[in-house]
Amino acid sequence: MARKCRLTYTATLMLLLITWKESTYCNGLTVSPPKNLVITDPGHLGQLEITWNPPDSLPNVTECSVRYQLEYNTYRESWASIRTSKRTYTAQFDLMKDVRVRIYTLLSGTCTNDTMIKSTDYTEVIQKSPSTGVLGTEVLDFKCVFHNMEYTECQWRRSEKIPDNSLQKLYFWHKELGQAEECPKYKTSGGVTIGCTFADVPLPVFTDINFCLNGSSPEGPLKPTFASLQIQNHVKCAATKKLHLQTGPDKFELHWEHPDGKVPGHCLEYEVEHTQEGPDGKKPSTKSLPGGRTSLSLSIDINKTHCFRVRSKVHKYCASTSYWSDWSHPVCQPEQKDVTPEPDAIWDAIPVYIYIAVAIIALLVLSLCAWAMFKL
Repeated sequence: MARKCRLTYTATLMLLLITWKESTYCNGLTVSPPKNLVITDPGHLGQLEITWNPPDSLPNVTECSVRYQLEYNTYRESWASIRTSKRTYTAQFDLMKDVRVRIYTLLSGTCTNDTMIKSTDYTEVIQKSPSTGVLGTEVLDFKCVFHNMEYTECQWRRSEKIPDNSLQKLYFWHKELGQAEECPKYKTSGGVTIGCTFADVPLPVFTDINFCLNGSSPEGPLKPTFASLQIQNHVKCAATKKLHLQTGPDKFELHWEHPDGKVPGHCLEYEVEHTQEGPDGKKPSTKSLPGGRTSLSLSIDINKTHCFRVRSKVHKYCASTSYWSDWSHPVCQPEQKDVTPEPDAIWDAIPVYIYIAVAIIALLVLSLCAWAMFKL
């Protein structure tokens, strides 16, 4: 039995070896990698054009198809691979890192006995990242938020190493633009640029949008920061405004309406915060609800004070990422009302030092009056 297993194993290895040799050489037929691999930057903030030519040694065959396998490092810090019969390809890169591209030739069809032949070698181009910019001056925590699917706002933090009197600029590009454009409306705080608002210049959804944040300073150019994203994956919904709380014999029924705006209700998931206040103080808890659900029933002690508030975000089946909305205003049972303090209570709440200050001022006024009368 053991000998039979060894024979089967040996036969399998021989079959794999024969298949590998046939796919590599195919009766002596080999193929060289492509030539003249070129990477071109058209000024689209990281989207580069890759072109190449077929190898000179490619057999002049009519019964085989020629394809190419392109491999490159993406801006997401991973490698991507595609197969194409074309001689050009466009891909997105992080220009602050080395750009690496390699390409193989693929041959298949009748001339290869319907076996795929791949060139053993590849043609590679490595484009070094630029070393311009004062070290440590790239921005921090760059992010964009698509507020309620109505307008986009991008924000960032300045590095502590950015020199004073530095000027930062944000540029963006997508396929509907010929060339990159500058931020239409900057957001500042204390004279420092911290963001950009795209209110009057809407950005397209389901489209890669490339950003470049660079600038200048008295010590030289700032280190640029590149980013690429699709804004439908960065939605922050408006806060839920309409909450309704109904009290039953031994339970609460909480209902709410989807927030106003363009976000589809079926794409939302909710989180409900429930705060119970009793002799032991407040006890908050949260509960997550699946997409589309806008009600919650709880069996609780109705003799205690209960408060609820709701927030929402786009769930993972409609967007790869999203942000939680702000919390709604709370609704409570029993209803909490603002109590206007009585006049006596208002006077009791005035700090003692105010009385002292008033007394000192009154004493000074009386002293000045007495001095004036004495002079007369």
